[in-house]
Amino acid sequence: MTNTDAVVVGAGHNGLVAANLLADAGWDVVVLEATAEPGGAIKSAEVTAPGYLSDLYSSFYPLGYASPVMRALDLGLSWRHAPDVLAHLLPDGRAATLNRRPETTAASVEEFAAGDGERWLDAYAEWRSVSAPMLDTLFTPFPPVRGGAALLARLRPTGALRLARRLILPSRKLGRELFRGEGAQLLMAGCALHTDLSTEDVGSGVYGWLLAMLGQEHGWPVPEGGARRITEALVARLRDRGGRVEYTARADRVLTARGRALGVSTVDGRRWRARRAVLADVPAPALYLHLVGAARLPPRLVEDLAHFQWDGSTVKVDWALSAPMPWKNPAAAGAGTVHLGADLDGLTRYAAALATGEVPSHPFLLVGQMTTADPARSPAGTESLWSYTHLPFRREWAAGEVMAHVQRMESVLEEQAPGFGRLVVGRHVAGPGDLERENPSLVGGALGGGTAAAYQQLFLRPIPGLGRADTPIDRLYLASSSAHPGAGVHGGPGANAARAALARDRFLTGDAYHALIAAAHRTLY
Repeated sequence: MTNTDAVVVGAGHNGLVAANLLADAGWDVVVLEATAEPGGAIKSAEVTAPGYLSDLYSSFYPLGYASPVMRALDLGLSWRHAPDVLAHLLPDGRAATLNRRPETTAASVEEFAAGDGERWLDAYAEWRSVSAPMLDTLFTPFPPVRGGAALLARLRPTGALRLARRLILPSRKLGRELFRGEGAQLLMAGCALHTDLSTEDVGSGVYGWLLAMLGQEHGWPVPEGGARRITEALVARLRDRGGRVEYTARADRVLTARGRALGVSTVDGRRWRARRAVLADVPAPALYLHLVGAARLPPRLVEDLAHFQWDGSTVKVDWALSAPMPWKNPAAAGAGTVHLGADLDGLTRYAAALATGEVPSHPFLLVGQMTTADPARSPAGTESLWSYTHLPFRREWAAGEVMAHVQRMESVLEEQAPGFGRLVVGRHVAGPGDLERENPSLVGGALGGGTAAAYQQLFLRPIPGLGRADTPIDRLYLASSSAHPGAGVHGGPGANAARAALARDRFLTGDAYHALIAAAHRTLY
């Protein structure tokens, strides 16, 4: 048995963030990673053609760039920006463009409705007035006392009530309240569909508002040299502080006794004793039902897990292109990210198909032009391109179904960029099963660790409870995107788990903290 202060299960970015924060506090930390390399959904490789670098999962990082958690780690990354942040191409050929210069964005949305340029600038000024306390509120443990107090002080009660209403509005409703034309509405609605929500879902508006306004304030930057640079920086930082990552060390059990986590065993028979804490960067069902086991948990918690909702399955395709994308509308040429395949009503129809278990016949696509954002991603005069789209959640997808949907995706691209297919010199397809095979946390190709719906957020994430990383097992903490504040590369769940572990371990107050959490869990479960 190997002894250490803390065992972290999973070397995704949340696990690595948690490990770094514990190492900063002087803890001896080991991270157990099931696969042969770290990073979870933050990896890069040449998978399409030699010289073309693809980010295999996540790519653009507005949340990672703005997150106070990631900034505090001071990873020393070099960030690159495309000329434009985002372009949304409508089926009729028009485009709405988000640029880091607010005046440029305003001019674009003004083309859709007189006055929307000024309305965009007003919305952005409103965002800037709350962005710092808002981000602090989002990425700290629930309830967010400090950030919430700062927001309340800035907005006063009347302003706070109006913000609370905005946070629960559907994206379509929010867009129509703020703007008159479809351009500005689509910039936010398309961002909302980065999640598994529709434009009509309660709470979808806040996701679109957040991503669009972060894009206006910070852009959607990419790490120079690929997403892998984030992972490499986290691993190097941990190593410098004495932590280590063990690869091909798949955990099969959290070891417990008398209601306390004592360590982790791996499938190869090794045991890792944790003197202070076990943190799990794995989906909530995997932690509770597999690593802990239902017999060691309160029956009500197990019952609640039966209602845990995954987000949608995903198909992602990478292409190596011999030339830049031949967009019909040149407004898309400078955008790092392009949304296409739907106007506002089309987004609703696409989401409705997913909600009814149908495969959309004309999918909405998120497209990344990586060489446009970072010229080092492919040879000069070429493009490293990717696109992903959602499918209804299923654990099994036949290869023929996936490839049929890839053809639909390429047809949508060909509509807006005639001749795209002739430029392809290499292609890599990752269906839902491929994504899960490479990263076991992407169950069924679901990227978010659980739905972004309001019924599974805050104190309802991953199930009704405290909204905190603490579990009913003493010194065991959920550190994945299944925990609040959820999906995205921002480090929030990992940081919250590390904070909880440190609070439990404090000499004078740790027992009182545990007693409070344990009493709350007894009441809940």
